[in-house]
Amino acid sequence: MGFHHLRRLIMVGALVASAPAIGLAPAAQAEPCPDAEVVFARGSDEPPGLGTTGQAFVDALRAQSAGKSIGVYPVNYPATGDFENKAVFPATMFDGVGDAAARVRATAANCPNTKIIVGGYSQGAAVAAYATADLPADVQNRVAGLVLFGKPSATLLAQYGAPPANIAPAFAGKSLDLCAPADNICDGSPASLLGSLAHATYPYNGLVGAAATAAAGRIA
Repeated sequence: MGFHHLRRLIMVGALVASAPAIGLAPAAQAEPCPDAEVVFARGSDEPPGLGTTGQAFVDALRAQSAGKSIGVYPVNYPATGDFENKAVFPATMFDGVGDAAARVRATAANCPNTKIIVGGYSQGAAVAAYATADLPADVQNRVAGLVLFGKPSATLLAQYGAPPANIAPAFAGKSLDLCAPADNICDGSPASLLGSLAHATYPYNGLVGAAATAAAGRIA
């Protein structure tokens, strides 16, 4: 499902005019462009920034990419956990889709030699998948890798009025869609305490390190 189809879906039955306006992400920094940039969307209810999983991924990637400068861009969106409020969610997730896509386009245009890694955790993983799916083909080609941690299952997204967060064909061979064992957010199993605990383990269960190794290879 395309980005514009997603926008129409969100508008139906929601007071979109009352939602925060979507601004273009700032152009890539004026200082020298980094060798690589990570555009990462945090998970639900995490404070603004990269979030725990995103920060762990960036730290691991930098540790495995000695001699390379790696910039970061935390996707600017509410990351609300108010899933039952259809006037808020998924409209606020759409804010993140627009911000992430704008940042990728800006970096691709202003830093032609910078390799771009797009990622996200939980709700942010869906944001990253949506954002990359509808980029122009030439910009998709500029994305070196897509890394998703604990992406909500299609069943869970549908429950809250959002379409499946499918990975675009352009990212075949350069994407990781990681789901921890017993994580019911991404594996589609019924909600459980064990599943909720598993969903929080990405910085500690080895998957962040494995993803960083793969991403380091993509930007080498």
